[in-house]
Amino acid sequence: MIDMNCDLGEGYGRFSVGDDSGIMAFVTSVNIACGFHAGDPVVMRKTVDLAAEAGVSVGAHPGYPDLQGFGRRAMSMDPEEVYAMVQYQIGALTAFTTARGIRLSHVKPHGALYNTAARDPLIAQAIAGAIHALDPGLILYGLAGSALTKAGENAGLKVYHEVFADRSYEEDGALSPRDLSGAVLSESEALDQVRKIIQSGQVRARTGVIIPIKADTICVHGDHPSAIHLAEKVRELLHTLSPLTIKDRRDSYENYSD
Repeated sequence: MIDMNCDLGEGYGRFSVGDDSGIMAFVTSVNIACGFHAGDPVVMRKTVDLAAEAGVSVGAHPGYPDLQGFGRRAMSMDPEEVYAMVQYQIGALTAFTTARGIRLSHVKPHGALYNTAARDPLIAQAIAGAIHALDPGLILYGLAGSALTKAGENAGLKVYHEVFADRSYEEDGALSPRDLSGAVLSESEALDQVRKIIQSGQVRARTGVIIPIKADTICVHGDHPSAIHLAEKVRELLHTLSPLTIKDRRDSYENYSD
């Protein structure tokens, strides 16, 4: 059973990013920005409402406090700061899920925080510890086979190893930096990558080397102009790869409802 997730709620004020309501027709879980790298209280509330109406699982998407850089610039923060920062953001989103009468299902760090935690065990442990202290029932989404997923498992959290439809990989399993040519895949490349991951448990790195990879959830980014079209195509592909199938949205959602 494959989960399909998307990062949403990433506008703020009068600044809008992506078509959140449109893409929810194709995913099974969403990761909602918590006000640090993107999002604001109104956007967070509205996105939670959209997710509840669509029947998708709701997760927190905490990032570095970097609106100007969209959370994609690494920041020098010690583990204690990261621990508190992650709890703060999860708590903010939980206010809106509680008010809506649904339960937060998971946490997926954003951008530079996600990539730092994928390779830095101390930051990864801080994130996993912060999540476990709040609610050990929350699922941690992290880069497949990374320091973050290992820290989550060591902390006793349920972990989803995440793969990306539209991003290329390096030979060590890390995502290719966005400033490298080929880091963001075309639609045909993304679909070929998803097919290979699901059918063989492998992915072709940017250099051409084949590496093993584990996939519990597939991310399609929501801030690209063709995001909805790609999400639809990925969902159709997953349905064709019988006997593997995408998780049913409503069943998944009800598992987390109060």
